[in-house]
Amino acid sequence: MRIFDPHIHMTSRTTDDYRAMYDAGVRAVTEPAFWLGQPRTSVDSFLDYFDGLLGWERFRASRFGIAHHATIGLNPKEANDPRCIGVLEKLPRYLAKDGVVAVGETGFDSMTPEEEHAFVRQLELAGEHELPVLVHTPHRDKEAGTLRTLEIVAQSGLAPADVVVDHLNERTVDVVLDSGAWAGFSIYPDTKMSPDRMVSILQRVGLDRILVNSAADWGHSDPLTTHHTGTAMLAAGFTDDDVDRVLWRNPVEFYGRSGRLVLQEPGSDAAPATEFAGNSLARGEAIG
Repeated sequence: MRIFDPHIHMTSRTTDDYRAMYDAGVRAVTEPAFWLGQPRTSVDSFLDYFDGLLGWERFRASRFGIAHHATIGLNPKEANDPRCIGVLEKLPRYLAKDGVVAVGETGFDSMTPEEEHAFVRQLELAGEHELPVLVHTPHRDKEAGTLRTLEIVAQSGLAPADVVVDHLNERTVDVVLDSGAWAGFSIYPDTKMSPDRMVSILQRVGLDRILVNSAADWGHSDPLTTHHTGTAMLAAGFTDDDVDRVLWRNPVEFYGRSGRLVLQEPGSDAAPATEFAGNSLARGEAIG
């Protein structure tokens, strides 16, 4: 089973997670820019974070055999903070960089006018930079948030196939697929979506334009839920090819729209860099 996790926050995870993910078949990830758990106090703190996503974290993943990509954007929660809104002016600098395969996470958290302003501007930037978009739907009043999201996407002029609407459930998947956009699902231990529920959705709606992710972060989450979903699919009668389509080929197809995916071919002997900015993962000296 080969896995491309299309939405996971690896800056929140340990090197043990990288090892476990590789052993479970994960060979590529996309890490969306997101809220870190407490408010940022300035635009500059975003810039350091973006640099880390595109530098150190990419290097760290490569040391464990995993190709790392990122989406860059102003997350909807912090779009409400006037100290952070200036990051919208800085995004073009980052959206032009290698390793950035989409704009995001953008969208709604509390469905405020400030969030909508940031969302609309980031859809405009996606069009200007010819990048797909990763959209966050609110955890509260998700159905209304999803419908408003689709209205704004339709007004943006972007092709629906360039947009993945994430954190969906049984009540929101149909309207997203009917719009022509991609449907994203975050598989969590206790909330959002379970592997068995995901299998039931796949049995009903099919495999087209479906992205399954772990969205693992600093909360109670599991970076192996993509693998658990693949295992549940097989147990339910899906084929190995079906699993490969959902967990590998679909995210490759969506993020491949950026023209910036860099995936190591099977059997490649290309060695990752040993240091980044003078630092490595080595600690201490070997003895003996």
